[in-house]
Amino acid sequence: MPATLTIKPWPDPLLDTLGHDPRSSYVETFWLPTLGPTAVLLLRHLASQFDLHPGGIDLTVADTSQALGLGQRDGNSSPIVRTLNRLGQFDLACDDGRGTVAVRRNLPPINPRHLKRLPAHLQTQHARWAEAKLAEPPLAAARRRARQVAFTLLEQGDDPDHVERVLHGVGFHPAICHEAARWAYDRHRQALELTQAETTSDSAGIISKA
Repeated sequence: MPATLTIKPWPDPLLDTLGHDPRSSYVETFWLPTLGPTAVLLLRHLASQFDLHPGGIDLTVADTSQALGLGQRDGNSSPIVRTLNRLGQFDLACDDGRGTVAVRRNLPPINPRHLKRLPAHLQTQHARWAEAKLAEPPLAAARRRARQVAFTLLEQGDDPDHVERVLHGVGFHPAICHEAARWAYDRHRQALELTQAETTSDSAGIISKA
């Protein structure tokens, strides 16, 4: 196993639009008992990296393992490698055998077989969650996710048109891409204007005291 792996998003238009972000409470509540904490931690780490680098990243196995508190090991004995293999068992990662691994950006709803293995109170909580989702407007979850990604990209300096293209490239519906990019741009601009106003106010206060 190479000391450095190329990790790329595994595109899936349906999951990328309607799936669950690894950093969401859904994954923490219902997927964590099935995948285990190391797998969820790695998925969250990669999701944040994909927000910043939509085309994928070169991941140094030993350094990433140490950064996640898993010890500084590479090769087949690395917790990162074992975890990627485990994700592959759940169809959440796919290794091409040449040092490139595709990983899902978002997770599907937990399937009935694994749901039945959860504690009774979590099964009840999942049923309530499903009922609440049925009452939501269509694509509400996808819109929230697209807005989150768009705002992250704008924070790192991308322009709205590029953000919209990136969202479309990872599988969001064009209408959601446009709305999310405009929403994120407006929020980003408002935050900048507020910061500038506060800075101007502080500077005026300092001058008046002088």
